[in-house]
Amino acid sequence: MFGVAGLAHFVRAAHFDEIVPRALPGSARTWTLASGVVELGLAAGLALPRTRRASGTVAAAFLVAVWPANVTMALDARSPRARAITIARLPLQVPLIRAAWRAGR
Repeated sequence: MFGVAGLAHFVRAAHFDEIVPRALPGSARTWTLASGVVELGLAAGLALPRTRRASGTVAAAFLVAVWPANVTMALDARSPRARAITIARLPLQVPLIRAAWRAGR
């Protein structure tokens, strides 16, 4: 999941730029690319048994940290359908955080 999401930050950067919370300093593109690099690093770290424990803990923290971007995406949705999908997606972050946390234990 992290590998695909990380690559998507580079392939569809403009989409991710739109959901970077405006309160963050600097350019949205910088945050988009930085989070893509982090996700690719987490994918590699979780794949390797030697780094899985640390990567799982970092992945859980990362998922909590990017949750505001998912909320921003839901609030800024351009259509009722997109808003419904993005709002429905928000609770799905919880099992992802739990899975990452478990990988770190």
